[in-house]
Amino acid sequence: MDRPSRESRRGEPESGEDLGIDSKKNEDSSESECVERIFESKEVPSWRNQLTFRAFCVSFVLGVLFTFIVMKLNLTTGIIPSLNVSAGLLGFFFVKTWTKFLEKSGFLKHPFTRQENTVIQTCVVASSGIAFSGGFGSYMFGMSESVAKQMTIANNPENIKNPGVAWMIGFLFVVSFLGLFSVVPLRKVMIIDFKLTYPSGTATAHLINSFHTPQGAKLAKKQVRTLGKFFSFSFLWGFFQWFFKAGDDCGFLNFPTFGLEAYKNRFYFDFSATYVGVGMICPHLVNVSVLLGAILSWGIMWPLLRERKGDWFPANLSDGSLNGLQGYRVFIAIALILGDGLYNFCKVFSRTLYGLYSQLRNKSVLPVAGRPSPGETSVSFDDERRTQLFLKDQIPTWFAVVGYVVIAIISIITIPHIFHQLKWYHVLVMYIFAPLLAFCNAYGAGLTDWSLASTYGKLAIFIIGAWAGASHGGVLAGLAACGVMMNIVSTASDLTQDFKTGYMTLASPRSMFVSQIIGTAMGCVISPLVFWIFYNAFPNLGKTGSEYPAPNAAVFRNMAILGVEGFSALPKNCLTLCYIFFVGAIVINGVRDGVGKKWARFIPLPMAMAIPFYIGSYFAIDMFVGTVILFVWQKINRAKADAFGPAVASGLICGDGIWTLPDSILALAGVKPPICMKFLSRKDNTRVDTFLHP
Repeated sequence: MDRPSRESRRGEPESGEDLGIDSKKNEDSSESECVERIFESKEVPSWRNQLTFRAFCVSFVLGVLFTFIVMKLNLTTGIIPSLNVSAGLLGFFFVKTWTKFLEKSGFLKHPFTRQENTVIQTCVVASSGIAFSGGFGSYMFGMSESVAKQMTIANNPENIKNPGVAWMIGFLFVVSFLGLFSVVPLRKVMIIDFKLTYPSGTATAHLINSFHTPQGAKLAKKQVRTLGKFFSFSFLWGFFQWFFKAGDDCGFLNFPTFGLEAYKNRFYFDFSATYVGVGMICPHLVNVSVLLGAILSWGIMWPLLRERKGDWFPANLSDGSLNGLQGYRVFIAIALILGDGLYNFCKVFSRTLYGLYSQLRNKSVLPVAGRPSPGETSVSFDDERRTQLFLKDQIPTWFAVVGYVVIAIISIITIPHIFHQLKWYHVLVMYIFAPLLAFCNAYGAGLTDWSLASTYGKLAIFIIGAWAGASHGGVLAGLAACGVMMNIVSTASDLTQDFKTGYMTLASPRSMFVSQIIGTAMGCVISPLVFWIFYNAFPNLGKTGSEYPAPNAAVFRNMAILGVEGFSALPKNCLTLCYIFFVGAIVINGVRDGVGKKWARFIPLPMAMAIPFYIGSYFAIDMFVGTVILFVWQKINRAKADAFGPAVASGLICGDGIWTLPDSILALAGVKPPICMKFLSRKDNTRVDTFLHP
């Protein structure tokens, strides 16, 4: 699904006077107080000195940590919230601890600066971001036999490629760097000339700047302490739950909270600390939309469709067959996702073109890196200082162009050897249009804070899949093309967000670029290895109803099948329902934009509603519990909730996410839980007792 570009605007903590910060001085939108005056006496290190050994050591450790977390989220629901606060807090905490120890020992050579903090933030998010753009829970895993064999269409060897560490690492290395080189020449246009806001990058910069003030450092310590407490609780809770899941449908993950009938329709609270934390991070509207989608689908639609068994679809089909009820679940969800995606694509793209036209209307030349803009003026001390340092360390345009061309040539030669269904001319055509699409995505993210990476990927699925054709492995070609396009446009918008963060923290564009390159390289190795652990530790990975169902893998594969096979792949009357929900998603989004912000916050989001359609309602209830906790906390003490809520949520997510590492090791070692906690109806329980004690 599409997502806000990496960091959520809710990720930045706000605090009141009771937390040691004057809330009147903490307004992001208005920098009436010169931030750079506070740091004026501190020397800005050179771009080389911003890239320290300790920064990359910490980045590697945190990169592994967050890759496990993102991978778990990918393989359970595909909902990935902002981990901005936890990455920033932990990066600050680790290096501060490191430098304090060295300072006491008398070995400290370089103090910890906000520029180094920015390098860590950039590297960590670039590294863990590959777990999302790499498609381990979507297009890449959708190629596998374990997903394909659940379907009756296009499951021949020509359309299957099972995961392998070597080819996954190779593929990521040849596609993940192009987006970085494609937007480098226009960084000055985006940041200085057009003054795009990049809300996530701006929020991250404010967060980092606040850490390096006396009051901010004091608050950060309290936040880290809070994060640590809930991290420990979440980790131990995951460990405790492990003892009770010795078999299928055992343990707290299958607790029939609202009764056995509701449980059969996947309505139950599964005691997941991860998704309670996700609910505390995601906006209230997202959580409510997910719950409404769960009620509409599993509470109303699917029970009604189940009654049409034998009429609309054969009665002898299993519940997971795409020719039966599962087909309606998946394809109606796809219709909602595509309707929402198309609307937002047109909206963001039109705003991008209009904004670009407005910016260029009064300019005689298009400013690029290294070329001054006509009529360029400084409006404040902050802007003057930031612009001066941002333009100081140039990245030559020729370097970016040569880098893009060289990597593109290597990629065009290499990718057809990894996927023989995807021809060199398919890749060439994508790379011709990729810089334009990368620019549009980066520009749109600057205006709206919304990255449409997966939408561009879905367009590639349909176009390249249909071009390749059903008889030539079109399904696999479409999924591979999705990976190429998603990686390019995703990393492009990520880098421009980093440039904005660097601009506001006086970090050099060169250090941002190098940090993004190193973080991406780390992710290209770490993510496949982490996925390989999951793949080998959990035999039921990707199967509907398992602990890790990887729902987006089935969705992406079905999109590829739809693009190649056409509507013949749909069950009876499914197309009509898909039309209704596709149009409904567009109409709901149009109404949301038409009524204004005051009323739009009461209208659900179609994209969020679509997620439980094919997964179930259990995680929606978890997220709703999280949002209720935060809502009540905000009513009691808004300032404290805004300051510590993200830290609590991050602790819950991180602790449960890291538990998957020892859980995987135990599974690989053949160590099984000792107890199966399962719930039976009174009738079934009597039958079991009779069988055991005749």
